Amino acid sequence: MNQDYIKPDNWSIIEEGFDVERVKSSESLFSIGNGAMGQRANFEETYTGPTFQGSYIAGVYYPDKTRVGWWKNGYPEYFAKVLNAPNWIGIDIEVDGEKLDLYTCKSITNFRRELNMKEGWYQRSFHAVLPNNIEVSVTSTRFLSLDLDEVGAIKYEVTPVNQEATITLVPYLDSGIMNEDTNWDDKFWDTYNLAHEENSAYILSKTMKTDYHVCTGMSNQIFVNSIQKDISPKVEANGTYIHLKYTVQVRKGETAGITKFGGYTVSLNHKEEDLQGVSKAILKQASESGFNTLLDLQKKAWSRVWEMADIVIEGDVKAQQGIRFNIFQLNQTYLGKDARLNIGPKGFTGEKYGGSTYWDTEAYCIPFYMATKDQRVARNLLTYRYNHLEKAIENAKKLGFTNGAALYPMVTMNGEECHNEWEITFEEIHRNGAMTFAIYNYVRYTGDYTYVTEKGLEVMIAIARFWHQRATFSTDKNKYVILGVTGPNEYENNVNNNWYTNYLAKWCIEYCIENVDKIKAQYTNDYHRIIEKTNLDQEEINAMLEVADKMYFPYSEKHQVYLQQDGFLDKELITVNNLDMSQRPINQKWSWDRILRSPYIKQADTLQGFYMFEDQFTKEELTRHFDFYEPFTVHESSLSPCVHSIQAASLDRMDQAYTFYLRTSRLDLDDYNKEVEEGLHITSMAGTWMSIVEGFGGLRIKNDTLSFSPKIPKEWKGYTFNVNFRNQIIKVKVSQEGTSFTLEGTKELLIYVDNKEFRISPNSLITV
Repeated sequence: MNQDYIKPDNWSIIEEGFDVERVKSSESLFSIGNGAMGQRANFEETYTGPTFQGSYIAGVYYPDKTRVGWWKNGYPEYFAKVLNAPNWIGIDIEVDGEKLDLYTCKSITNFRRELNMKEGWYQRSFHAVLPNNIEVSVTSTRFLSLDLDEVGAIKYEVTPVNQEATITLVPYLDSGIMNEDTNWDDKFWDTYNLAHEENSAYILSKTMKTDYHVCTGMSNQIFVNSIQKDISPKVEANGTYIHLKYTVQVRKGETAGITKFGGYTVSLNHKEEDLQGVSKAILKQASESGFNTLLDLQKKAWSRVWEMADIVIEGDVKAQQGIRFNIFQLNQTYLGKDARLNIGPKGFTGEKYGGSTYWDTEAYCIPFYMATKDQRVARNLLTYRYNHLEKAIENAKKLGFTNGAALYPMVTMNGEECHNEWEITFEEIHRNGAMTFAIYNYVRYTGDYTYVTEKGLEVMIAIARFWHQRATFSTDKNKYVILGVTGPNEYENNVNNNWYTNYLAKWCIEYCIENVDKIKAQYTNDYHRIIEKTNLDQEEINAMLEVADKMYFPYSEKHQVYLQQDGFLDKELITVNNLDMSQRPINQKWSWDRILRSPYIKQADTLQGFYMFEDQFTKEELTRHFDFYEPFTVHESSLSPCVHSIQAASLDRMDQAYTFYLRTSRLDLDDYNKEVEEGLHITSMAGTWMSIVEGFGGLRIKNDTLSFSPKIPKEWKGYTFNVNFRNQIIKVKVSQEGTSFTLEGTKELLIYVDNKEFRISPNSLITV
């Protein structure tokens, strides 16, 4: 834990007291989004202190030229930027001619922020004494509508406390913005038109290179003591900026307010020539509805999300706050409405990592979306990858692979690799296996095999071809080896025979051919179509299966464990508990050379394989591997604590499981990795959900049947979660006394609890 200023609360994220050192962290923590757009919690009014201003539009990106010391064949041509979009939230405030700026105020008291996760709104309030000695009280409330996802709303109120004052409210739009992480300080946006009429204004701009057209719009209403005023604004504009200036005179204790509706219409969804007209219409609809009506709709929309997705924890407020924060941010990032979109590792909270899609989606996020939404949402995520299959084949071809072999990108916006670190781009190839595993996971969970026949098998064949070609036959070992890779542990680069990678390659090939045989036997028409399209024949199948059958796995007889890679035991095996805390996190303290020579593991690597393929190993094998590898794990990846929490719970090590749970659920709230100001770790938040449902709840799918092994930390009185399994909802409530299951569905459901069989009738409850 590196920060502890967020107040414990079951449903809200709360900060009290103003501290300039916390501003950028809070901008991340209080971020809001609605799946179509999002923004960091920047102040609406002027702030001249350190800040990271960020607004983002789903699916809009810029191909920033890769910056490397030298060029090698196969390097990605660009590093995709999640674009900092035109700013529509700005409202400059002047009080008797003095700009309101919390960085220059004489004093700030009663500062409070709240992100209400239950209802989906963000509010900030404070008292401030300006340099001209006028004291004001300010309250600002804003949200991004889930129902009208091209619109957000702000209600901003200023009250002079110690004297009457002239309040000037200056709402503006600004497209002259830059990314924090631009490689070459390129201009990403071209603004080509500014317009205004009455209380509305618009900026039309387009992205350079990718040519996404965006209309950023705003519409304003002015109030004094909640009574709307008809005031004509003064308009000022330059090439990338337009503002409307309103001036009102208020007495001491009276309130000047503005309601500002704003947002984006995008050429992804509308014709370019219609963007301003659509923006005008949607802003008119919002204005006529009014702030309070839209807020009521927002509360109802979030109520529907929580009805299915909520996890209730009794007796532990910090644990409760943590899981709800994770669930809230996941739903702010992706709601499953659009198969063209995916779940970026920072969502709408920052720009780091430069892409919208990692293997995190397949390995961590799909289980969350399958269980908490309709299965079509998870299918959309799989379809996203199918739609990128040709690009994945192109990516592999650039590296010398042939015959339709596919290498899915480590980072992408459109299916093309856009990550420029060679040790990850070329070597962290295990991400390819996550694509096949996600299909397997989807089928066993939903029972929907049509995805495999329609799309999935083509993906699996292309991935199996990659593994077949990527493996090398070692005459010395008489085995197939996979050389020069980076496993999930990114603190080892360019190693040979990473166990997880090798095991995943073998499994992908075997699962692919298993499905080829099944479709051949049961879906003849689909089989012939797929074979004709992919040119797969028996000779190639036999060659693939030989690679799988003869795959090499490094193993230590001394320790009775699979080795993370061939040279792991050559390292100086000093465990983490012997590492001084002043050296942590090592990725911010040590040289990369020192990290690579150390035994320290960034995240689950060998244990990632034991998590994904748990049923292929005994509990004794898991125990040996957990006891060997966890002591070397520094958990400096956001994806690490959740896997270890699940496995610790499986081993009945509940204190350890609980500790890991707190770390994954409060990773950002408590800033464990000292980087929250850069944005939140959105995709790993799905792992937090998994740590409760799969860890403490013990949920597994065994032979197409739900299985549970419920456990409960001693710190909790109870917890409750919901699972949508094959279109029936099962509610699970675990307490210190036992576990109850309730079924909302239309047919009887068979489940296993601690390996005992139970049958639940619709709309009934059983307790075990």
